[in-house]
Formats: sequence, C-alpha cells, structure tokens
Amino acid sequence: MAGSGWSRRQLLAALGAVGTCALLPSVRAGTPQALLLRDVRLVDGTGAPARATDVLVRDGRIAQVGRAAARAPRGTRVVEGGGRVLAPGFIDLHVHGDPLEASYASFLAMGVTTVVLGQDGSSPAGAAAGGLRGWFDAVERAGPDINVAALAGHGTLRRQAGIADDRREPDATGIARMRELLGADLDAGAFGMSTGLEYVPGMYAGAAELSVLARAVAARDGVAMSHMRSEDDDRVEASLREHIDASRPARTHVSHLKVVYGQGGSRAERLLAALDAHRRAGVELTADAYPYVASYTGVGILFPDWALPPHDYAQVLATRRDELRDALVERMSRRGGPQALLFGSGPHAGRTLAQVADAMELAFADALLEIGPRGGSAAHFVMDEALQARLLRDPHVAIASDGGPGMRHPRATGTFARWIEQTVAGSGVALEEAVRKATALPASILRLPDRGIVRPGAIADLVLFEPSRVRARSDYIDPFAHAQGFDLVVLAGVPVFEQGERTGRAGQVLRSMLR
Repeated sequence: MAGSGWSRRQLLAALGAVGTCALLPSVRAGTPQALLLRDVRLVDGTGAPARATDVLVRDGRIAQVGRAAARAPRGTRVVEGGGRVLAPGFIDLHVHGDPLEASYASFLAMGVTTVVLGQDGSSPAGAAAGGLRGWFDAVERAGPDINVAALAGHGTLRRQAGIADDRREPDATGIARMRELLGADLDAGAFGMSTGLEYVPGMYAGAAELSVLARAVAARDGVAMSHMRSEDDDRVEASLREHIDASRPARTHVSHLKVVYGQGGSRAERLLAALDAHRRAGVELTADAYPYVASYTGVGILFPDWALPPHDYAQVLATRRDELRDALVERMSRRGGPQALLFGSGPHAGRTLAQVADAMELAFADALLEIGPRGGSAAHFVMDEALQARLLRDPHVAIASDGGPGMRHPRATGTFARWIEQTVAGSGVALEEAVRKATALPASILRLPDRGIVRPGAIADLVLFEPSRVRARSDYIDPFAHAQGFDLVVLAGVPVFEQGERTGRAGQVLRSMLR
C-alpha cells in the first residue's frame, strides 16, 4: 500500500485497539447465513494488493479467507464471484436523516453498510428531545435497514441545556449542563461530537464551551467532527486552526473538506500542507470529502448572521433592507451568481435562483429577500473540480456522502459509485486505495474494531461488485436514481441487497463504549 500513508500493521492496530470502543448487543431482523463467496478478487480494505481467493462467512463473521474445499459445508449458500471484487462494506462518515423516518436503501445500493448520523451540530431528529439513549433504543426496536452509528450534536446539546441562540457566552451552569448531556450521549454510545460552526446555533459558540466539551469527548477516545466556521478560500485555514484548538485533546476530524472560491490543484496542496503541519505537531487529524463540486445546504448560508435567528427577519427587512440586499449581491456574486444555486427543497425545488428570479420578475437579490433565510435548501456550485479532486486523493481523507434519504443532490445516491467510477477511469488512485478510503480509514476514525477490513473474525459486512460496471446514475436533474453495479451487499452475514433490489433487513445500531 505504498503511498497510502498507513501500513497494514498500523491499520489493524488502530481498528483493534484495546481501550477504544466496543459494540453493545443489538437486535437484528435478519438471520446470518453461512456463505461461501467463491473465486473473488479480494480487496480487503487495508490497501494491500488484491488477491484471488474464497471467503467463508459463518455466524455473521468472516470464518475463513483462503481457497475453500471443492464442496461447501452443508447448508452453506455458495455465491460464485467470477472474479468480481469483494470488499468490506463502505462506511459513510457523514450522513443525515433518521432511520425511524426513512429507508436507507439508496445507500445500500451504492455499497454502504454503515452510516454515521448526528452531523453538523445536530443530533438525529428523534434524539433532540431526550438524548441519544432513547433514540438508539427506538432504532433498535424498529430494526434499521443499515448499520447506524451516531454523534452527539453540539447545537442540539446547546438547546437542550437552555442556552439562547445568541453570542452571549454561556455561564458556568450552562456549560456544565451541556457537558452533562454530552456525557449521557457518550455513555449511550455516541462516537463523539459534531459541531456546525457556520450554522445557528453553532456560529455563536466560543472556545470556552467547545473546549470543555472536547475534553469530555477525549476522555472516551471519541472524535470531534466539525462543519467548520468557514470553508471560504480566505478563511479555511483559520477555521481549521480554530477547530483543532477547540477540539484538544480529542481526535480531530474535518467534515466535507473543501475550499469555497478556491481554484486549482495548487490551492489544494496548500491546504493539505497545513493539515500535514498540524499532524507533524502531534494532532490526530483526518477529514472526509465527496466527489462533487456542488455543496448542499440551506439558503440561510447566504445571509449575514445579523439576518439570522435570533434576529427577527421581518424587522431586519424593515430597518436594514438595502444593507442586506448589498450583502446578498456581494455573496452571490462571489459564489458564481444566481445560476450557480439550484433549489432542492421548498416551493422552488428543481429551479435555479436565476430561474426563480425571472419567474418572480425580480432581480435575484430581491428574490432572495422575499425567499428569506429559511426558504429551503439548495445545491451551491462553488467548488473547483481540480482542487477537489486533489483533496480526494489525500490518504487521510475518507470518502463520505454528506447525503441523506430524499436529498435532492446526487451525492446522496451516487457518492461511492462515482468514487469507484473515477477510480476505474484513472483518477490516480488505485482501486485498493480507493476501497481503503471508504472502509478501513473511516473504521479507524470511528475506532470500530471489527469492521472495515476483511479478515478472519471480523463482522461480515461485505460488498461484491465488478468495478467496470459500477455507475452513479443520479444527477442534479434526477437526484434520486439509485447507483448500479453493486451486485451483493451483506450485513453481518445477511444478504440485504442483491441485483438492484433490497432482499433483507439486518441493520444494527453501533454503540461506542469505553472498555
């Protein structure tokens, strides 16, 4: 695995480290099968060269890797691989939604077996009122169709603690209450905490409260993930430093790494050099990214903070309309203009801001004033192809979709298929490394000891596919088309997706705990 930045021994050690996390028992709707996957091209997740072999699955785990006997044990289902790739199931580090409310079949269709929820500072919707423990229990009872892990959302904790959405520093009592709530979520099985520092209420958080919470995360070897304060070209490195400082001494992870307005591979190299410098200084620092050049978030990101809650938007329009209009013109002009924003929700879904403004017979800034900061989510075409492609190749950057069921962005249904397509097309990343960045790397970030690598004893989350046949079929016009080419997806020994159809339900709730 030359050039990956990780040795096979380092990966195995990270995934099996004692004192990091364990998996609490979980309820599964499916029954593990004895499976023999014969004549496969095993890409085991470590980055090691692919090899022709057989893999035997028994009782939900990998029982044997190596050439099997000509006759399979009685009661074993034999799957003829025909030289297709067998890999660990993909682990998507950044996902939205709630399995109590929606199916994740579109993720199974692109080879994903585990999703990590609770992103950008927001705990899963069903957990917002009472913490993660009750939500975990409810998801287990329901029986998810995919493995589910979660982070505690800082913004959710802030509101649960009764802290107002404004810039006033929380008092000691408020911070202590947040720490108590976070501790309960971590005890329930959260893998760490997420922040959304570009959103309300995360944008109002200061170093004091974040540092206290980071120490609680570090005490359980959790990870501190963040949608940073800014991803803009002139602020991203400063935001990175803020995230690292606020996360100490917890492990630090950057969500959906990008440079808004940045151009070219050389700009990516400068950001990657900054990340490497922090690693050399002793920071355990990782990131994730997706292979698309449009982000997807609420249109509130276009508005200055003084036009966002807790400020009264009607009052802002009445007193500062011209100032706000100027700010929106400046912001949208930097972001490519009104044709570079495609609404994905709300009454204007499927149309660009330019089209909406034309229909309203208004200038785009006046249309935005009417739509307001709560007027829906949109795809924002603000990234450079060459820059993002270079970030994706970095060995410390995992692949993650930032998608969710029903999201009107092709990343929600196509990320991992597109990643494999780009690998086959000659992206500069070998297939073995492409798989590692979607399996063992995210497993090591989560400290999942028995997923992400195909080895004897590991849980049998698997995906079988022929890389040349993998296709991301969704686009910005039809964002819901499922990926194709992932022929078999297995969760803990249970086939759950075959030949384009969901065939079983065997998801688990994965809970981290200190051993």
